[in-house]
Parts: sequence; C-alpha cells; structure tokens
Amino acid sequence: MWKELKEFIDYMEDKTSKDLTKEEKKELNEELQTKIGYFQHERIVHFLVTMLVAICTIISIMGFVAFKSIGLALLFVALMCLLVPYIVHYFHLENGVQKLYTYYDKVK
Repeated sequence: MWKELKEFIDYMEDKTSKDLTKEEKKELNEELQTKIGYFQHERIVHFLVTMLVAICTIISIMGFVAFKSIGLALLFVALMCLLVPYIVHYFHLENGVQKLYTYYDKVK
C-alpha cells in the first residue's frame, strides 16, 4: 500500500509541477478524488484494526496485572508486536492522504 501511495504522490507531484489546461485539471481532479476515496477507505479500515488491537493489548495487560497469568503476558507481547507495525502503517497512510489533500487544493 505504501508503494502505491508513494507512486501516486510522485505522479501528482509531476503532474502539478506543469502548467495544466482547464480540461487537464478537471481530469486530474476526478482521478485524484477517486484515489483519495480509495486511500481514505484503506485508512479507515486500518484505523479500526489498529484501535481493536490497541484495546485488546490494554485488556491483556490489565488481565496480566490482575491475574498474573503467563498466557496473558505472552498475549500482550504478541499484540504489541502487531500494534507497533499497525501504528507505523497507519501513520504512513494518514500522512499520504494529507499530502493528497494538498494536491487536491492545488489542482482545484
């Protein structure tokens, strides 16, 4: 996903650096709106997954503190190993979509 987003941002950088006709701006704007919608959908899905994993991580650490179970400690470690990459991935999606918003304003 990062690669696709990066490629599209590079594409937009190339397109917006040139003088565009009104028709080209309209076509680019439509393409940009489609891609923004696609990446927004991806972003919301990853946000929900990240929040679910974060909540489960908090519950597992609270369970470990309350019950002193090694199984809950291992669950916590496993969930943390998932949570960190999810947060990094969401960070890149969020920043990429924000960058696309700037291109939308530039083309509009």
